[in-house]
Amino acid sequence: MRGIHKRFGGVHALRGVGFTIEPGEAYHLLGENGCGKSTVIKVMSGALVPDEGEIVLEGKSFHSLTAIQSLSAGIETVYQDLSLLPNLTVAENVALNEQLVASGGRLARLFDRTRLRETAAAALATVGLPSDRGFLGTIVSDLPLAQRQLVAIARAIATKAKMVIMDEPTTSLTRREVDNLIAVVERLRSEGVAVLFVTHKLDECYRIGGHAIVFRDGQCVEQGPLANYTKHRLAELMTGRRIDAERYRTGAPMDGELFAAQGLSLPPNVRDVSFVVRKGEILGITGLADSGRNELAMAIAGVMPATGGSLRIDGKVEKVRHPSEAIKLGIGYVPEDRLAEGLFLDKSILENEIALVVRDLANRLGIVDKAKGRALADKLSQEMRLNTRNLDLPVGALSGGNQQRVLIGRWLSILPKLMVLHGPTVGVDVGSKDTIYRVIQQLAEAGMGLVIVSDDLPELLQNCDRILVMNGGRVVAEYDARETDEDQLYKAMLSSKTSAATSAAISGVANSETVQ
Repeated sequence: MRGIHKRFGGVHALRGVGFTIEPGEAYHLLGENGCGKSTVIKVMSGALVPDEGEIVLEGKSFHSLTAIQSLSAGIETVYQDLSLLPNLTVAENVALNEQLVASGGRLARLFDRTRLRETAAAALATVGLPSDRGFLGTIVSDLPLAQRQLVAIARAIATKAKMVIMDEPTTSLTRREVDNLIAVVERLRSEGVAVLFVTHKLDECYRIGGHAIVFRDGQCVEQGPLANYTKHRLAELMTGRRIDAERYRTGAPMDGELFAAQGLSLPPNVRDVSFVVRKGEILGITGLADSGRNELAMAIAGVMPATGGSLRIDGKVEKVRHPSEAIKLGIGYVPEDRLAEGLFLDKSILENEIALVVRDLANRLGIVDKAKGRALADKLSQEMRLNTRNLDLPVGALSGGNQQRVLIGRWLSILPKLMVLHGPTVGVDVGSKDTIYRVIQQLAEAGMGLVIVSDDLPELLQNCDRILVMNGGRVVAEYDARETDEDQLYKAMLSSKTSAATSAAISGVANSETVQ
């Protein structure tokens, strides 16, 4: 890439970007949300035409590439939104590109089904997914997010690729699945394939190794061997300021129970789970993708109502059968997938921020007081340190970090007593993570109880007071976040046996009226 410029109206997204990628090497494209990373990979994959600059591909110069030219040259891309075809099968999604390139972009009405299955089965086995006929014939929209992510990666490696671009490839993957992906990357590199990661997870970058390409404000500010940079230095290059990686949690919970789950069940995913959250406490919950952690988060919020057990808030036993009931009780819920489950992307920041309280802002005729709504949205945006004061911008035009701040800010509008944050920094850059973590600490210090459900172990260790580990739908271990590490947590996540003593202790705490 040489001197690449791209403008969107008055926004200069890429400012003379240039970098080099060699065969058989791994590269990590790093930078804050909105710095131009996604734009540059769309230029490389033929989804966008640059305004200026030159693309040199195996010695041949191009002003721009079409999508078919990019695919034909062996450039495969896994976009952050996965870009899968939800109404097609797993096999059709994985093997589509191969037949698309072979036909010059003009597919016949019928696929070569035999070739389709062979290509898909080989690629799926490589990423650790089933390759039997049943899975091959599964409609993609029926798969959980983590499996969809792996299907998208399988599609990228299904053909004879020369370069694979992965935009946030591990967002929804557990550590075990990440280990498998790293093995896939090593195999690709050994075969002379270049791999370009767009990622915010520096720990994974160092495990893979290779080179860093650092973006800031639409420019490539530095490129070099990853081993030459510390995490602190990379964060400083990405943000233009120093960000500490120390533990954020410095406060302590207050006395008295705020919330308790007692014998909460949602078979087969959640089985007899009990725990307590104190006022001002930050409780972490983790586990593998099938551990029940996701379903537990949704049960607390009424998204997937529990079929057994009870919830207690402010000492009173309650049933939460619908999100509206959770809201009335002061329970906020930030979902894991902000794009599909959280935000109205075509609506403005203002409309998104006041969505939960719009009835409170309306008079008896149902007419919303626009001045009050704008004042509230402005207050929430300032609390979340949103990087724009234009509340009329559509949320879909914002970076991932700003979108997440809007979503968290919306839940603050109900003045929650308990906030459940499901993957609070998924797909968020290092600068936005720092902002969100500091807001979380401020909320706890003000007396709010917070539950962070995440498989990002450093996130939990930096922010929480206690961490519960789930396996097989049950809580199998509990740790003081100040006195544990990633290895201990990961071993507990993989454990298949529930500790009777741990379970009894946790249940005992939840049964008591106050936390000792």
